[in-house]
Amino acid sequence: MLQVAVIGSGTMGNGIAHVFAQHGFPVHLIDISQPALDKALGTIGKNLDRQVAKGTLTETDKTDTLGRITAFTSLPDGVRNAQLVVEAATENEALKLQIFRDLDQHAPAEAILASNTSSISITKIAAATQRPQQVIGMHFMNPVPVMKLVEVIRGYATSDEVTAQVMDLSRQLGKTPTEVNDYPGFVANRILMPMINEAIYSLFEGVAGVEEIDTVMKLGMAHPMGPLQLADFIGLDVCLAILRVLHDGLGNPKYAPCPLLVNMVMAGRLGVKSGEGFYTWGHGTKDLVVAERFRK
Repeated sequence: MLQVAVIGSGTMGNGIAHVFAQHGFPVHLIDISQPALDKALGTIGKNLDRQVAKGTLTETDKTDTLGRITAFTSLPDGVRNAQLVVEAATENEALKLQIFRDLDQHAPAEAILASNTSSISITKIAAATQRPQQVIGMHFMNPVPVMKLVEVIRGYATSDEVTAQVMDLSRQLGKTPTEVNDYPGFVANRILMPMINEAIYSLFEGVAGVEEIDTVMKLGMAHPMGPLQLADFIGLDVCLAILRVLHDGLGNPKYAPCPLLVNMVMAGRLGVKSGEGFYTWGHGTKDLVVAERFRK
């Protein structure tokens, strides 16, 4: 079975490790922080417990899945025997470029190097390596164990063979892979982020309140959650970073981030991860509570 290494143990990284391990792949989960790795393994365990409670996994499946994941704080040790590496670090271009330089040095020459980036150019990431034909985007959706889509992004030099292999691997995970080309925002975020940005503009310009905007999209467009709630869930800092990639890469003013979004990120109001965005979080209930600033 293919040896997989996942770099980054945050929300996306631990979800990716979970899914690979659940489907029989040995996984090396890599992070510079041991406490972060411990937290990630705890999260994977809790998510597996939910699957057991729903009857979609057995206790034996859970034990076997956890047994396939090994944690590493050393990148060279973690990727030494990897045949596929999936980078799921913070959405920061400089950090990702450095990780791929390191991977090019330490991962086996035949290894496929994939990035879970949601917007950063795969071609640019690949150019940081001596194996651009083996670099590809493998953009999972959050929460990874639940969402079926994998956006497979071909860089300028990505080979047909690598693309076909990653498409097949995605199917082995029970996912539906969709092949796209390497342009700013790819497909998912090129469409999603302008919608979120327009929802924030609608709030900023006083068209409607937080609850009203989200209600229109949930009940009128059959979205499972409104765009402002979704922005909180994604992270307002991540939304801002993606919009800046779109704005810079495409040069179109329609992608310019709303000033309210910029101010909220500067103020540290990042959504779920900080406890407050358009809504407040961490109050121990499933109720949606609009942040005090936006209450009428």
